[in-house]
Amino acid sequence: MEPQPVDASAWVLALVKRARRILPGDPEFGDPLSTAGQGAPRAAARTAGRLLGDRDAASRELSLAGLQVWQALTEKVAGRPANAEATVVFTDLVGFSSWSLSAGDDATLTLLRRVAGAVEPPLLERGGHIVKRMGDGSMAVFRSPTVAIAAAVNACEALKSVEVQGYTPKMRIGIHTGRPHRIGSDWLGVDVNIAARVMERATRGGVVVSGTTLDLIGPEELDQLGVNVKKVRRPMFAARPSGVPVDLTMYRVTKED
Repeated sequence: MEPQPVDASAWVLALVKRARRILPGDPEFGDPLSTAGQGAPRAAARTAGRLLGDRDAASRELSLAGLQVWQALTEKVAGRPANAEATVVFTDLVGFSSWSLSAGDDATLTLLRRVAGAVEPPLLERGGHIVKRMGDGSMAVFRSPTVAIAAAVNACEALKSVEVQGYTPKMRIGIHTGRPHRIGSDWLGVDVNIAARVMERATRGGVVVSGTTLDLIGPEELDQLGVNVKKVRRPMFAARPSGVPVDLTMYRVTKED
């Protein structure tokens, strides 16, 4: 039997993979999740992936290890640690699917463009980063929970000016603060899932925030925002919401008249 090349030797490969876990950055850097988005290290990793393929080889792991460290240093210089505290905002249109079914594609596309034109500026102008757009919804990330709430309330107000074929959409927004994992161009983890579940509690539209987010905002800041806050109570016979901690409280935020 011919000896196995050193580059493909199982023990050498295992050694290099263990070394990657000691190095700075994401030890899994190189997969589609981690190499998505902008940045020179990610672009280089995408190119390396095409050239090196998916084969298990020590040379591939060594190449990705170098890119892993480069990406880690890039984030450090930019001051954006992967698991820094962030406030996640989810938006969604209430009853959009039913309306679009009867309105047709042209009207639906017109509505989505007008919604984006009204809703996105208030989010972006206050420093929010739109992570992704999902049909009639979006996900954004803010560094400040106070700013996130202000932007969300303004976005809801801006949406009131949108009308297509006599239809004025309503939007629901969920906000939660935690330490989601930033992987490539996306943010993942439990706190992202919680933010999505918080949004679902705004069944009739409006802004709902988690108690975790609200605890980070002082009474004076809430007064400056000009909002009212009211605890969301679960209906007596409703099932306990899944995907959120059992002790998580939620609050509806409305603009003062």
